[in-house]
Amino acid sequence: MSGTAVALVLNATYEPLCVVPGRRAAVLVLTEKAVPVSEGDGLLRSSSTLMVLPAVVRLTRFVRVPFRPHVTLTRRAVFARDGGRCVYCGHSASTIDHVLPRSRGGHHTWDNVVAACGRCNHVKADRMLTELGWRLRQPPTAPTGVAWRVLGHRTPDPRWLNWLGLPEQESA
Repeated sequence: MSGTAVALVLNATYEPLCVVPGRRAAVLVLTEKAVPVSEGDGLLRSSSTLMVLPAVVRLTRFVRVPFRPHVTLTRRAVFARDGGRCVYCGHSASTIDHVLPRSRGGHHTWDNVVAACGRCNHVKADRMLTELGWRLRQPPTAPTGVAWRVLGHRTPDPRWLNWLGLPEQESA
Protein backbone atom coordinates (compact mmCIF):
# COMPACT_ATOMS: atom_id res chain seq x y z
CA MET A 1 0.00 0.00 0.00
CA SER A 2 1.32 3.45 -0.82
CA GLY A 3 1.74 5.83 2.10
CA THR A 4 -0.16 8.66 0.39
CA ALA A 5 -3.38 6.81 -0.41
CA VAL A 6 -6.39 8.74 0.88
CA ALA A 7 -10.14 8.31 0.49
CA LEU A 8 -13.14 10.61 0.56
CA VAL A 9 -15.78 9.59 3.11
CA LEU A 10 -19.42 10.25 2.26
CA ASN A 11 -22.29 10.17 4.71
CA ALA A 12 -25.12 7.68 4.12
CA THR A 13 -26.84 10.53 2.23
CA TYR A 14 -23.81 10.88 -0.12
CA GLU A 15 -22.80 14.18 1.49
CA PRO A 16 -18.99 14.59 1.68
CA LEU A 17 -17.73 14.41 5.26
CA CYS A 18 -13.94 14.20 5.31
CA VAL A 19 -10.78 12.70 3.86
CA VAL A 20 -9.15 9.74 5.63
CA PRO A 21 -6.04 7.62 5.02
CA GLY A 22 -6.59 4.69 2.64
CA ARG A 23 -5.98 2.18 5.43
CA ARG A 24 -8.76 3.76 7.54
CA ALA A 25 -11.15 3.60 4.57
CA ALA A 26 -10.31 -0.10 4.15
CA VAL A 27 -11.02 -0.75 7.84
CA LEU A 28 -14.41 0.99 7.50
CA VAL A 29 -15.27 -1.27 4.57
CA LEU A 30 -13.97 -4.47 6.24
CA THR A 31 -15.95 -3.75 9.44
CA GLU A 32 -19.04 -3.06 7.28
CA LYS A 33 -19.34 0.51 8.51
CA ALA A 34 -18.94 1.73 4.93
CA VAL A 35 -19.28 0.47 1.38
CA PRO A 36 -16.83 1.30 -1.41
CA VAL A 37 -18.22 3.70 -4.02
CA SER A 38 -15.11 4.16 -6.16
CA GLU A 39 -11.92 2.10 -6.31
CA GLY A 40 -8.53 3.66 -5.69
CA ASP A 41 -5.08 2.74 -6.90
CA GLY A 42 -3.53 0.94 -3.93
CA LEU A 43 -3.78 -2.62 -2.69
CA LEU A 44 -4.07 -3.86 0.87
CA ARG A 45 -2.81 -7.38 1.46
CA SER A 46 -3.20 -9.78 4.36
CA SER A 47 -2.51 -13.50 4.61
CA SER A 48 -6.03 -14.29 3.42
CA THR A 49 -7.29 -11.16 1.65
CA LEU A 50 -6.32 -8.90 -1.20
CA MET A 51 -8.33 -5.67 -1.28
CA VAL A 52 -8.26 -2.70 -3.64
CA LEU A 53 -8.16 0.45 -1.54
CA PRO A 54 -11.26 2.59 -2.11
CA ALA A 55 -10.97 6.18 -3.35
CA VAL A 56 -14.50 6.97 -2.10
CA VAL A 57 -16.52 5.20 0.60
CA ARG A 58 -20.08 5.77 1.82
CA LEU A 59 -21.03 5.17 5.44
CA THR A 60 -23.80 2.62 5.96
CA ARG A 61 -25.39 4.68 8.75
CA PHE A 62 -26.09 8.40 8.82
CA VAL A 63 -23.69 10.38 11.02
CA ARG A 64 -24.62 13.85 12.22
CA VAL A 65 -21.48 15.99 12.13
CA PRO A 66 -21.48 19.61 13.25
CA PHE A 67 -19.61 21.58 10.62
CA ARG A 68 -17.61 24.72 11.27
CA PRO A 69 -19.24 27.60 9.42
CA HIS A 70 -15.86 28.89 8.22
CA VAL A 71 -12.55 27.60 6.90
CA THR A 72 -9.61 27.91 9.29
CA LEU A 73 -7.10 30.58 8.28
CA THR A 74 -3.70 28.95 7.82
CA ARG A 75 -0.62 29.85 5.81
CA ARG A 76 -1.06 26.77 3.62
CA ALA A 77 -4.73 27.59 3.00
CA VAL A 78 -3.84 31.18 1.98
CA PHE A 79 -1.32 29.81 -0.54
CA ALA A 80 -3.95 27.39 -1.87
CA ARG A 81 -6.59 30.13 -2.19
CA ASP A 82 -4.17 32.45 -4.04
CA GLY A 83 -2.79 29.67 -6.25
CA GLY A 84 0.71 29.94 -4.77
CA ARG A 85 1.20 33.28 -6.54
CA CYS A 86 1.97 36.73 -5.18
CA VAL A 87 -1.19 38.85 -5.37
CA TYR A 88 0.89 41.95 -6.07
CA CYS A 89 3.20 40.84 -8.93
CA GLY A 90 2.15 37.30 -9.86
CA HIS A 91 5.49 35.62 -9.08
CA SER A 92 5.75 32.53 -6.87
CA ALA A 93 4.64 33.32 -3.31
CA SER A 94 6.86 32.47 -0.36
CA THR A 95 5.22 34.36 2.49
CA ILE A 96 1.95 35.93 3.59
CA ASP A 97 1.21 39.64 3.92
CA HIS A 98 -1.44 41.71 5.65
CA VAL A 99 -3.00 44.10 3.11
CA LEU A 100 -3.80 46.56 5.89
CA PRO A 101 -0.72 46.14 8.11
CA ARG A 102 -1.33 44.95 11.65
CA SER A 103 0.73 47.91 12.87
CA ARG A 104 -1.98 50.12 11.38
CA GLY A 105 -4.95 48.26 12.84
CA GLY A 106 -5.28 45.44 10.30
CA HIS A 107 -6.57 42.09 11.49
CA HIS A 108 -5.42 38.54 10.78
CA THR A 109 -8.54 37.62 8.79
CA TRP A 110 -9.24 36.06 5.39
CA ASP A 111 -10.09 39.41 3.82
CA ASN A 112 -6.80 40.99 4.96
CA VAL A 113 -4.22 38.20 4.45
CA VAL A 114 -2.74 37.39 1.03
CA ALA A 115 0.10 35.34 -0.44
CA ALA A 116 3.14 37.41 -1.44
CA CYS A 117 6.65 36.93 -2.77
CA GLY A 118 9.51 37.91 -0.49
CA ARG A 119 10.43 40.94 -2.62
CA CYS A 120 6.94 42.47 -2.61
CA ASN A 121 6.47 41.75 1.10
CA HIS A 122 9.79 43.49 1.86
CA VAL A 123 9.05 46.51 -0.36
CA LYS A 124 5.52 46.91 1.02
CA ALA A 125 6.63 46.50 4.66
CA ASP A 126 4.04 48.29 6.84
CA ARG A 127 2.77 50.66 4.17
CA MET A 128 -0.67 50.92 2.63
CA LEU A 129 -1.25 49.92 -1.00
CA THR A 130 -2.30 53.48 -1.84
CA GLU A 131 1.05 54.82 -0.56
CA LEU A 132 2.85 52.58 -3.06
CA GLY A 133 0.36 52.95 -5.89
CA TRP A 134 -0.20 49.17 -5.87
CA ARG A 135 -3.43 47.31 -6.55
CA LEU A 136 -4.50 43.79 -5.70
CA ARG A 137 -5.03 41.45 -8.65
CA GLN A 138 -8.19 40.28 -6.86
CA PRO A 139 -9.62 41.12 -3.44
CA PRO A 140 -8.98 38.49 -0.76
CA THR A 141 -12.03 36.65 0.54
CA ALA A 142 -12.69 33.68 2.78
CA PRO A 143 -12.96 30.42 0.83
CA THR A 144 -16.42 28.88 0.77
CA GLY A 145 -18.11 25.70 -0.36
CA VAL A 146 -18.16 22.00 0.42
CA ALA A 147 -14.79 21.38 -1.22
CA TRP A 148 -12.98 23.86 1.04
CA ARG A 149 -14.75 22.61 4.14
CA VAL A 150 -13.91 18.96 3.41
CA LEU A 151 -10.54 19.27 1.68
CA GLY A 152 -9.02 22.44 3.08
CA HIS A 153 -5.79 22.99 1.16
CA ARG A 154 -5.63 19.47 -0.37
CA THR A 155 -5.76 18.95 -4.11
CA PRO A 156 -8.81 16.77 -4.82
CA ASP A 157 -8.46 13.34 -6.38
CA PRO A 158 -10.22 13.46 -9.80
CA ARG A 159 -12.47 10.59 -8.64
CA TRP A 160 -13.90 12.88 -5.91
CA LEU A 161 -15.03 15.76 -8.15
CA ASN A 162 -18.59 14.45 -8.63
CA TRP A 163 -19.12 14.18 -4.88
CA LEU A 164 -17.62 17.57 -4.07
CA GLY A 165 -19.68 19.47 -6.63
CA LEU A 166 -16.58 20.55 -8.55
CA PRO A 167 -16.46 20.62 -12.34
CA GLU A 168 -14.63 17.68 -13.88
CA GLN A 169 -11.40 18.68 -15.55
CA GLU A 170 -10.97 17.68 -19.16
CA SER A 171 -7.96 15.53 -19.95
CA ALA A 172 -5.53 16.97 -22.48
